[in-house]
Amino acid sequence: MEEQKNWFSRNWIWAVPGCGCVGIILFVVFGLGAAFFGLKNFVSNSTPYEYAVEQATNNADVIQLLGEPVKTDGMMSGNVSIQNKSGSADFTVPLKGSKGTGTLIAIAERFDGEWVYEDLYVIIKDTQNRINLLDQTLEGI
Repeated sequence: MEEQKNWFSRNWIWAVPGCGCVGIILFVVFGLGAAFFGLKNFVSNSTPYEYAVEQATNNADVIQLLGEPVKTDGMMSGNVSIQNKSGSADFTVPLKGSKGTGTLIAIAERFDGEWVYEDLYVIIKDTQNRINLLDQTLEGI
């Protein structure tokens, strides 16, 4: 009686390339996912992001219009770039409170290790009110 071949012996001609393709696809998907979440983590832990979110979530006008608690709501968009003691940041962050939603906008430059904010404000979605988060005594200088 002839011994029957196992499944792999009968099907190796298509199983090996098929598993290789699936492996490559999984590697690319997981690699892109890791890169995306690593980049998101880098930006959300950056000084400009943390400062901007802190200013927005603690601002009395923002709290009054959006309701408590004010939290980030979804993915930020834009970029933060740092090279030695210089850099730039230009991003938006969706915000949400118990009464409504808005968008935090931040534009900043880094000179000699210090961040200087050109624009930092929240736009309330329903009313399009613009709430300035910068020290208003320094405006126009």
